[in-house]
This record gives sequence, C-alpha cells and structure tokens, in this order.
Amino acid sequence: MAQKKNLPKIFVLDTSVIIFNHNALESFEENDVAIPITVLEELDNFKKGNDINNFEAREFIRIIDGYSQGRALTDWIPLEGKSKGKFKVVMEENTSPDATKIFGDNKNDHKILNAAIKLRTDFPDRKVVLVTKDVNLRIKAKSLDIHAEDYETGKIKNVDDLYKGNTQIEGIDSGLIDNIYQTGFCDVKDLFDKDPIPNHYFILKNGRTSVLAFFNPVTYKIERVEKRTCYNIKPRNAEQVFAFHAVMNPEVRLVTVQGVAGTGKTLIALASALEQRSDFRQIYLARPIVPLSNKDIGFLPGDIKSKLNPYMEPLYDNLKYIQNTFEERDKDGKKITEMLENEKIVITPLAYIRGRSLSHIFFIIDEAQNLTPHEIKTIITRAGEKTKIIFTGDIYQIDTPYLDTQSNGLSYLIDRMHTHPIHAHITLEKGERSELANVANELL
Repeated sequence: MAQKKNLPKIFVLDTSVIIFNHNALESFEENDVAIPITVLEELDNFKKGNDINNFEAREFIRIIDGYSQGRALTDWIPLEGKSKGKFKVVMEENTSPDATKIFGDNKNDHKILNAAIKLRTDFPDRKVVLVTKDVNLRIKAKSLDIHAEDYETGKIKNVDDLYKGNTQIEGIDSGLIDNIYQTGFCDVKDLFDKDPIPNHYFILKNGRTSVLAFFNPVTYKIERVEKRTCYNIKPRNAEQVFAFHAVMNPEVRLVTVQGVAGTGKTLIALASALEQRSDFRQIYLARPIVPLSNKDIGFLPGDIKSKLNPYMEPLYDNLKYIQNTFEERDKDGKKITEMLENEKIVITPLAYIRGRSLSHIFFIIDEAQNLTPHEIKTIITRAGEKTKIIFTGDIYQIDTPYLDTQSNGLSYLIDRMHTHPIHAHITLEKGERSELANVANELL
C-alpha cells in the first residue's frame, strides 16, 4: 500500500474533461495521464462547429498531434513542462470485469470504464483515477470499484463563501454619515483598520440614517454612491444602485452581476450601456446557446436566424422594456430601433463573436453561468483598448450538464477577480420583477 502511494497516479480523462478545458493534460503535476481511444473518437464528432465545445475539441486534437510527431501515442510520452508526467492513448481491449457486459450496452462511457479497468490491471501498484465531469459516469465507475473524481481545476471551494460585493454595517457614527453626505467621501481609516476590497460597496447605517458608499481604489477614499437613472431605468433598491454605479464607473473595465431571475441584472447592464453609447463604438449583447434537451440547434426548424431567435429573445425583451418606458414620439426610445438597424447594438450568440475586434466595445455577456472558466478567460483576454465587459448570470441556474455552482465560469471569475481594482461585483438578491416572481424564487 505504501508503494502505491509513492508512485505517480494514472489519471484517465473522459471527453467531458477535454471539452471543459483543452489544456487538461497540464493539470496533473508529476502524475501520468491516459486518454482512451474512445475519447478521441468522440472528440472527432465535436471538431466541427462554432460552439466552445467545438473549439476545445479542435485545440486538444492539435495538442495531441504535436506530441505524436515521430512517436507512437500508445507509448508513454513525456509531457512538456517542469515536473510533468507522461501521457498515452489507451486502445480498447477486452477487460475483466467488462463494463459493456455488466451494464448491458456497448456505449462509449462503458468503453472508457474498460480503459480504466485495463490500466488498473496493467499497473497494479499504481492508483488509477477516472476523471470526468459526468456525475453518472462517476457513479458507474465507483460501482466497479474504480476511483473516480470530478475535474477540480477552475472549481471554487465553497460557493456559500463566494464574494457578494457589498456589506451592510450597523452602528456607524451619525456624524460620519452626515460628513459623507456633505463632502461626498471620508478617509478609509475613519471606518476600517485595513483596506477594503477595491470597489466594494457599503450600506453604512445608524438607526434610520444610512448612506450608500464604496471604496474607490483610485482616490483611496470611501465615497458616496448616489442613486441615478440610466436611460429611463431607475434602481429600486440599494443593490441595484450599486450595480448601476459599477457598470457606469469608467475606472472599472470588468463587472460581474450575479442574481436570481427578476433581480434586474440584464436590464441594468443594457440601460447603462445605452446611457454610455457615445463612449463606445458598438454595444454587443451576447449569450451562450444551450440547446433544449441537449439537442443541437440543427434540430430546430427554419434558417439559422430562425433557429437562434428563441435564444436571443430575452435580450430583445429587455430592450423593448426600456423602449416602452419612453413616450412613442420620444427620440431616445426611437434611438434604440435606429441603433439596432445601424448595428450600433448587436445581439448575437456568443459563439458568433469569435474573430471580431473587441476594441471600443461595451460587451454584455448574459447567462454567463453557462460558460466554462476557460471560455470566460478567452473572452476577457480578447478585450481591446477601451472595451468594457459585463458578465451577468445566476450561478444557481445552470443549463449545461457538466457545470455546477462551483465549476461554472461566472463563479470562477468572481472568485479570482474580486480583489483587483479593475473589477467590480455586485450580487442582486431582491427580486423586482413582480410579487409572483419573488414568491416563486423563494418557495419553488
């Protein structure tokens, strides 16, 4: 047993891990990595298309191709980098036990289980671990006494401790609150012994007296946050005031807004974008396409525009809501239609953004909880000069099978970026859509 602990482990990767992160080979330190031949066959089916899964599959295939130059992939090949292990492709062979016979089906998942069983037989002194984002496959593996784990890279530890973006503090000296109202700020040392998180928001209270404020890392002051209306949309609670302030703050280039349905995430982002329209070349509104019942959009009838419209409709609904707050003859209301016609506002699936220039763009990504951490990174690293990016979503409402509250891209982004002065975050908890929507969120 002691010998097994001292030897490098062998991690067997499922297809779900590869399409989650094409660089997954680099995540296992000095341990070895095995890729079942069935995984390569599945990746071949993913290589065509514009979705993030297609991109990840193509990138991983390129990586494998690079390693294959002059070498057989069925032999252990050293991975590039310091303190890295080796990898190989495992061919499909008969095993005992045979997962295809046990589960009565020759499906690919069972072939991947057989690859893990084969490695366990060939290397009895080493720990073999199947790594997969598929919960059901992990359960099947454990029923065959195969060690199975989720892919942990990019996964936050505790979603309950995820950064909220704002704090309510009771018992603040009323004189200090009055001073913030009069001067617009106070020194950090007047309130805190150590520096707050950059762009963190506060509700400072003394009984019925309160003031909204935030820590400005540029001026190094606690500054008052004033309620403001953006393109005829007014905030209805303190959290929405903070969200508007974050999205309107020119010093902040990256904003995350997390909240359940009806809290106003997308509406606030859109209204703020319209308010700042003259500061940017275009406004992009994008969201990932998550096919219903995991069926590809090709299953839907009509041309490509007809297929995509159902996914984009919520964004149009928010624009229509803003437009309807104006009188029919109001030029600001008509301006929205004009911006859509002139492509000053572009509503598009996220996959269709790839390859476009992201300079001088106000970029809103809706439903960001359905993105992987790698896709979040890809989007942000492509941002050019004077581009502002807003990610909105609900980390508890995930529509893709291999993401959860801890591993989705929005949770990852909030966790990793919340201490940086270029980023601001706010969690919206109070629903403002309707009493019915609020009751549904609480009770259902």
